[in-house]
Amino acid sequence: MASSDPSFSLRRIALPAFGPSLLFGIGEGAILPVIPLTARDLGASVPVAALVVMLIGIGSMVSNIPASIITMRRGERWAIVAAAVWCAIAMALCGWTDHLGVFLVASFMIGMSQAVFSLARQSYLTEAVPPEFRARALSTLGGVMRIGLFIGPFVAAAAIHTFGLVGAYGVGIVALVLAGLVAARIPDLEDSHALPATDAPVVQAPTLWSTMRDHRHVFVTLGIGIMLVSAVRASRQAIIPLWADHLGLEPSVASLIYGLAGGIDMLVFYPAGKVMDLKGRRWVAVPAMVTMAAALLAMPFTQGAMTLLIAAGVLGFGNGIGSGMVMTLGADHSPRPGRAHFLGVWRLMADIGSSCGPALLSFLAATLSLGAGIAATGLIALAAAGQLAYWIPRVGSGRHR
Repeated sequence: MASSDPSFSLRRIALPAFGPSLLFGIGEGAILPVIPLTARDLGASVPVAALVVMLIGIGSMVSNIPASIITMRRGERWAIVAAAVWCAIAMALCGWTDHLGVFLVASFMIGMSQAVFSLARQSYLTEAVPPEFRARALSTLGGVMRIGLFIGPFVAAAAIHTFGLVGAYGVGIVALVLAGLVAARIPDLEDSHALPATDAPVVQAPTLWSTMRDHRHVFVTLGIGIMLVSAVRASRQAIIPLWADHLGLEPSVASLIYGLAGGIDMLVFYPAGKVMDLKGRRWVAVPAMVTMAAALLAMPFTQGAMTLLIAAGVLGFGNGIGSGMVMTLGADHSPRPGRAHFLGVWRLMADIGSSCGPALLSFLAATLSLGAGIAATGLIALAAAGQLAYWIPRVGSGRHR
């Protein structure tokens, strides 16, 4: 278990800790834009092509609990390696199959690998990094993954130009194989899943159910806030392009606005993590959600490209300063014995929020208006800010545990 170490430096563990995440992000970023296009080439209708993208999210959501079991039994390092290999196999199936059914299964497999990889890397950093550096490490982890997702489509574009759609899957496979090779060289941790040594009688190791029972108060209080945060974050990815289309902007302009907002998002993750470590989680988590709420509530009043760009930039800034906060809060409250089980439930709650947010946006846009759906998302962000403000401990850092 990580302990206080004044000589600790994130730079010293940068390659083993963040290298696999960057490569995994590049691999996913390379193939995500072409997944619907490949489905269409295999004969899928537009609704089915959209369903394929949702299958990846479903695969991740239902695999969070199995991911915790895999990580508990095999350890973080080999769970990360296995996830990278599994994802590479899935991408190979996606790129070289001629059968739509196989393609659907392979897309689900990609989601499964996401769950295992994300949980194992979070669990590893939680153990490897001293608590006073935890938020910086996990914010950097989230930021590096976003950088990978940003780079991936550009690398894939060059491959697609030469080899067609299959080139994107080739880029993804190479990135995932490299991620697995780097992860295999991660130093082993001490047995973080064992019970601490003690003179007391030996007790049974925590199970999934005992972990849920013992920490149910955290799940139904702070966990609800995390669900709301995830709902807002997932919805914002659809809100900017949909509102740009509503304003009649050209697709190229909408893409530029989305890209600039994403660039702002990527620039602020490390300073936000440092503030969380030095001042406390509330100093970043609450302002992040209030900022996103303000941008979302203002967006229905935008009238053109410039005002939408301002709102989207504020939205990206709010999301960026909150980078890693879901992982950090989960790490803060996770018990050392049974940590993977706790994080599996934590990630499941976040994924449920990520699924419900866009669904609510779609429902409100269909029954009322897109503006009403965006405004409702803004209100959810305010609710998340209130929940986090009340339930995040007021003590400065993760050491409150």
